[in-house]
Amino acid sequence: MKLVSFVAIKGGVGKTTLALLTGQYLAQKGNKVLFIDLDHQCNLSHFYNIYQDSQTVSNIFTGIGDVSILSIAPNIDLIPGSMRLDEAERKLETNPNQNMRLYDWLDDNYDSRNLEQYDFVIIDCRPDFGIATRNAIAVSHTIFSPITPSDFAFEAKENLEIRLEQYRQTEIIRPSRESLITAKLFFLPNMIKHNTAKSKELLEVLQSEEGIVHYIPQKELFNRASQDNTIIDMMNDSVTRNVNRGFFFTLEETLEQVESIIQQS
Repeated sequence: MKLVSFVAIKGGVGKTTLALLTGQYLAQKGNKVLFIDLDHQCNLSHFYNIYQDSQTVSNIFTGIGDVSILSIAPNIDLIPGSMRLDEAERKLETNPNQNMRLYDWLDDNYDSRNLEQYDFVIIDCRPDFGIATRNAIAVSHTIFSPITPSDFAFEAKENLEIRLEQYRQTEIIRPSRESLITAKLFFLPNMIKHNTAKSKELLEVLQSEEGIVHYIPQKELFNRASQDNTIIDMMNDSVTRNVNRGFFFTLEETLEQVESIIQQS
């Protein structure tokens, strides 16, 4: 089982879209995928028309009540998000085990909830570096963070790199002094428009850096995607694919690289 987190310091960079895209791509290849919605905005859950107030991901952090695992699509299950996740995080601020609640829940429920069945666990985090996000990072093998052609793209990238390194240094095993945080961080250029200077500049600068995935082009098709017609469904539709051949060629190349990175982590 590979655990993957999608993390961003700020919103509006397409984090949830990329988490969905990755999970749906892996699922259509026959893999069993579990989504965990750790974003208090619950956009991933809402994509699948899940609006749930009880038995949500929040219970993992409170330790009170059951946690639903919903079957939402072929090969895809979901632990639904909670708009009350903020409250659960605040109650953990003085808890010395605050960053390991998700780790403990997965460990405690591995057999009873048959978590072994999942090939991939995809975690959509909230746009910050708070308790819930740190919990996701602690269990992950791989972290993907979108980077977009904006004025503060490189500041956000450096911010995440610094915070992750600080986190690695605080969560250590004694006496070995090895870090509990072993996830590898990769940046995924997103919303790329080849006819704009900012997109060209972003890709040119990133060419010389390590840990960079290919890129995801900006496309109106993302706004038309739904539970009944996902981007992956469109990619597998011959008519839609032919009309948008260049886009889907780049998209598939990027998703293949993402899968390869996950498998090797």
